[in-house]
Amino acid sequence: MRLMIVAIAALAVTACFPSDRTTDASEASTAVAQALYDAFAVGDVPAFTALLDPEIVWNEAENFPYDGGNPYIGPDAVLGGVIGPIVSGWDGFTVTPEHMIAQGNRVAVMGRYTGTFNATGTPMDAQFVHVWTIENGRAVAFQQYADTWQARNAMGLD
Repeated sequence: MRLMIVAIAALAVTACFPSDRTTDASEASTAVAQALYDAFAVGDVPAFTALLDPEIVWNEAENFPYDGGNPYIGPDAVLGGVIGPIVSGWDGFTVTPEHMIAQGNRVAVMGRYTGTFNATGTPMDAQFVHVWTIENGRAVAFQQYADTWQARNAMGLD
Protein backbone atom coordinates (compact mmCIF):
# COMPACT_ATOMS: atom_id res chain seq x y z
CA MET A 1 0.00 0.00 0.00
CA ARG A 2 2.77 2.46 0.91
CA LEU A 3 4.55 1.68 -2.34
CA MET A 4 1.35 2.44 -4.25
CA ILE A 5 0.91 5.78 -2.44
CA VAL A 6 4.53 6.72 -3.15
CA ALA A 7 4.07 5.80 -6.84
CA ILE A 8 0.90 7.90 -7.11
CA ALA A 9 2.63 10.84 -5.39
CA ALA A 10 5.59 10.54 -7.76
CA LEU A 11 3.27 10.58 -10.76
CA ALA A 12 1.47 13.65 -9.41
CA VAL A 13 4.74 15.53 -8.89
CA THR A 14 5.97 14.55 -12.35
CA ALA A 15 2.76 15.87 -13.90
CA CYS A 16 3.23 19.26 -12.21
CA PHE A 17 6.72 19.92 -13.53
CA PRO A 18 7.95 20.09 -17.11
CA SER A 19 9.93 17.20 -18.44
CA ASP A 20 13.57 17.52 -19.37
CA ARG A 21 12.43 17.69 -22.99
CA THR A 22 10.30 20.78 -22.25
CA THR A 23 13.16 22.33 -20.30
CA ASP A 24 15.56 21.64 -23.16
CA ALA A 25 13.11 23.18 -25.66
CA SER A 26 12.65 26.22 -23.39
CA GLU A 27 16.41 26.71 -23.13
CA ALA A 28 16.88 26.34 -26.89
CA SER A 29 14.03 28.77 -27.60
CA THR A 30 15.42 31.31 -25.13
CA ALA A 31 18.85 31.06 -26.79
CA VAL A 32 17.32 31.85 -30.20
CA ALA A 33 15.37 34.81 -28.79
CA GLN A 34 18.49 36.17 -27.10
CA ALA A 35 20.47 35.76 -30.33
CA LEU A 36 17.83 37.82 -32.17
CA TYR A 37 18.21 40.69 -29.68
CA ASP A 38 21.99 40.41 -29.80
CA ALA A 39 22.04 40.59 -33.61
CA PHE A 40 19.66 43.58 -33.62
CA ALA A 41 21.76 45.39 -31.00
CA VAL A 42 24.87 45.33 -33.19
CA GLY A 43 23.05 45.85 -36.48
CA ASP A 44 23.92 42.39 -37.83
CA VAL A 45 21.11 42.06 -40.39
CA PRO A 46 22.34 38.74 -41.86
CA ALA A 47 22.47 37.13 -38.40
CA PHE A 48 19.07 38.60 -37.48
CA THR A 49 17.34 37.42 -40.65
CA ALA A 50 19.01 34.00 -40.47
CA LEU A 51 17.11 33.45 -37.21
CA LEU A 52 13.76 34.25 -38.84
CA ASP A 53 11.85 31.49 -40.57
CA PRO A 54 11.27 32.25 -44.28
CA GLU A 55 7.53 32.32 -43.52
CA ILE A 56 7.63 34.14 -40.16
CA VAL A 57 4.35 35.78 -39.19
CA TRP A 58 5.25 39.09 -37.51
CA ASN A 59 2.61 41.24 -35.80
CA GLU A 60 3.21 44.70 -34.41
CA ALA A 61 0.98 45.85 -31.54
CA GLU A 62 -2.33 47.36 -32.54
CA ASN A 63 -1.95 51.15 -32.88
CA PHE A 64 1.85 50.92 -32.91
CA PRO A 65 3.20 53.17 -35.68
CA TYR A 66 4.43 50.21 -37.76
CA ASP A 67 1.29 48.04 -37.52
CA GLY A 68 0.05 48.99 -41.00
CA GLY A 69 1.47 45.89 -42.66
CA ASN A 70 0.22 43.36 -40.11
CA PRO A 71 0.85 40.59 -40.42
CA TYR A 72 4.27 40.91 -42.01
CA ILE A 73 5.08 37.59 -43.67
CA GLY A 74 8.74 36.68 -44.18
CA PRO A 75 12.02 38.41 -43.32
CA ASP A 76 11.90 40.85 -46.26
CA ALA A 77 8.51 42.16 -45.14
CA VAL A 78 9.77 42.54 -41.55
CA LEU A 79 12.89 44.38 -42.69
CA GLY A 80 11.01 46.65 -45.09
CA GLY A 81 8.00 47.42 -42.91
CA VAL A 82 9.44 47.48 -39.41
CA ILE A 83 13.22 47.25 -39.00
CA GLY A 84 14.14 49.59 -41.87
CA PRO A 85 11.81 52.41 -40.79
CA ILE A 86 13.02 52.07 -37.19
CA VAL A 87 16.69 52.22 -38.16
CA SER A 88 16.19 55.20 -40.49
CA GLY A 89 13.69 57.06 -38.32
CA TRP A 90 15.22 56.83 -34.86
CA ASP A 91 18.50 57.92 -33.33
CA GLY A 92 19.95 55.51 -30.78
CA PHE A 93 16.98 53.14 -30.95
CA THR A 94 17.57 50.22 -28.60
CA VAL A 95 15.57 47.16 -27.69
CA THR A 96 16.61 46.03 -24.23
CA PRO A 97 15.26 42.69 -23.04
CA GLU A 98 15.07 42.64 -19.23
CA HIS A 99 13.34 39.31 -18.50
CA MET A 100 12.59 36.19 -20.51
CA ILE A 101 10.10 33.48 -19.64
CA ALA A 102 10.04 30.37 -21.79
CA GLN A 103 7.79 27.37 -21.99
CA GLY A 104 8.68 24.94 -24.72
CA ASN A 105 8.88 26.81 -28.02
CA ARG A 106 7.30 30.03 -26.69
CA VAL A 107 9.35 32.86 -25.18
CA ALA A 108 7.86 35.97 -23.59
CA VAL A 109 10.34 38.84 -23.36
CA MET A 110 9.75 41.91 -21.22
CA GLY A 111 11.89 44.96 -21.80
CA ARG A 112 12.19 48.57 -22.93
CA TYR A 113 12.49 50.54 -26.14
CA THR A 114 14.57 53.70 -26.01
CA GLY A 115 15.58 56.19 -28.66
CA THR A 116 14.86 59.62 -30.08
CA PHE A 117 12.66 60.08 -33.13
CA ASN A 118 14.68 62.02 -35.70
CA ALA A 119 11.87 64.15 -37.16
CA THR A 120 10.64 65.49 -33.80
CA GLY A 121 13.69 65.18 -31.55
CA THR A 122 11.41 63.58 -28.94
CA PRO A 123 12.83 60.75 -26.85
CA MET A 124 10.99 57.57 -25.95
CA ASP A 125 11.46 55.11 -23.09
CA ALA A 126 8.63 52.59 -23.45
CA GLN A 127 7.96 49.15 -22.08
CA PHE A 128 7.24 46.16 -24.30
CA VAL A 129 6.43 42.48 -24.22
CA HIS A 130 7.39 40.32 -27.18
CA VAL A 131 6.10 36.79 -27.62
CA TRP A 132 8.22 34.62 -29.89
CA THR A 133 7.39 31.17 -31.23
CA ILE A 134 10.52 29.22 -32.10
CA GLU A 135 10.71 26.07 -34.23
CA ASN A 136 13.81 24.32 -35.53
CA GLY A 137 16.10 27.11 -34.33
CA ARG A 138 14.19 29.93 -36.03
CA ALA A 139 11.43 32.35 -35.09
CA VAL A 140 8.20 31.39 -36.87
CA ALA A 141 5.97 33.95 -35.13
CA PHE A 142 6.34 37.27 -33.31
CA GLN A 143 3.73 39.27 -31.43
CA GLN A 144 4.54 42.69 -29.99
CA TYR A 145 2.70 44.34 -27.10
CA ALA A 146 3.96 47.83 -26.38
CA ASP A 147 3.29 51.26 -24.96
CA THR A 148 1.87 52.59 -28.21
CA TRP A 149 1.16 56.05 -26.82
CA GLN A 150 4.83 56.75 -26.08
CA ALA A 151 5.93 55.70 -29.57
CA ARG A 152 3.17 57.67 -31.28
CA ASN A 153 3.83 60.71 -29.07
CA ALA A 154 7.57 60.66 -29.83
CA MET A 155 6.75 60.49 -33.54
CA GLY A 156 4.30 63.39 -33.30
CA LEU A 157 1.35 61.18 -34.25
CA ASP A 158 -0.75 61.92 -31.13
